[in-house]
Amino acid sequence: QVKLEESGGGSVQAGGSLRLSCAASGYTDSSNCMGWFRQAPGKEREGIAIINNDGSTIYADSMKGRFTISKDNAMNTLYLQMNNLKPEDSAVYYCAKRFVRYCSLRTDFFPYWGQGTQVTVSS
Repeated sequence: QVKLEESGGGSVQAGGSLRLSCAASGYTDSSNCMGWFRQAPGKEREGIAIINNDGSTIYADSMKGRFTISKDNAMNTLYLQMNNLKPEDSAVYYCAKRFVRYCSLRTDFFPYWGQGTQVTVSS
């Protein structure tokens, strides 16, 4: 059973940084890609970035520059480094996985999701 567990969320002041982690377990297929998404209250879930099996990445245009996605294959862990955070970055952040080599930033592309971690940025 595939399990994704996010951590690292919390409260931070504007301009601060956070690093989110997503620990993945319960699978043996090494061909997979993963992504980070977020959902603010009253808004649709939106894609931030994906990382493909070969380590290549794709970012949503609005997320370029302040967010960095990375992974540790040995630890089966996905990361999201977030810098210069703004109040509008406040949301629940989710990681997602699919067992294919290349991902899309579409939310309906991913069958496996974590439960999310809350990020709150105060001004």
